[in-house]
Amino acid sequence: MATVIKPGWSKPSTILFAVEIPANEKAFSFVLAQANEFGANLILFHAYDTLVVAASETSGVRYYDYAAAARTEVKHLEPLAQRAREAGVQCEVVVRPGLAADQILALLNEREVDRIVMGTHSPGPIGKILVGSVAEAVLRTSKVPVCIVGPEVVDGGYRSYATRTVLCAVSMQEASYVVVTFAAELAAQHNARLILQHVIRPQERAEVLAGRTVDQIEADLLALVPHELQARTTIRTIVVPAILPKNCFIKARPSRST
Repeated sequence: MATVIKPGWSKPSTILFAVEIPANEKAFSFVLAQANEFGANLILFHAYDTLVVAASETSGVRYYDYAAAARTEVKHLEPLAQRAREAGVQCEVVVRPGLAADQILALLNEREVDRIVMGTHSPGPIGKILVGSVAEAVLRTSKVPVCIVGPEVVDGGYRSYATRTVLCAVSMQEASYVVVTFAAELAAQHNARLILQHVIRPQERAEVLAGRTVDQIEADLLALVPHELQARTTIRTIVVPAILPKNCFIKARPSRST
């Protein structure tokens, strides 16, 4: 297959946290827990489009002081980096001017990164880099798994962010093999159970079933999991004929719940 599962996907050595200013505390706590769990290095990455304008006292010419802007952004992020270091995580801050999605993807081409963690919104008016369109752009283009911490995610600090169940939404397409293998590796890594769910839309029911029963399709889902991983985790398969909400976006990609 064109896509190859890399060891760092399920056990990352470097995690990039696309951080907003002010920081999303829930997302930061989540990524810090992941970095601690895997002994991974953490990159706090921020892309900014706010231009610091200065005026020359002698010429009166206005210019954009990118260096000053970068220093300001780093100053905002250093307290987070210090918290990570105090927690025993090696951490560095990287800030760049430009569009967030473009800069995140550019860094992936320059550095060895195994996972991206990001939120889906910004809680304040400053540095709004993590909006829905940015998260989607990174998801569609990233060559490494992307972990999204949504606004409704419950803070898992009360149970040390232990992963108990991995839910993997799959189809019967070829790309699902990679997704299911990754999800199974995650489940095995965390001693968690794995749920494989396939939703059949009513208009596709005849084509998907093609004379088969739901039980047979569930068996096909189980067959997507490599045999060596089937023995390392508890797996449940679910096939649901249902109508998807209009705002539900389906894509074959790694999913993780904590």
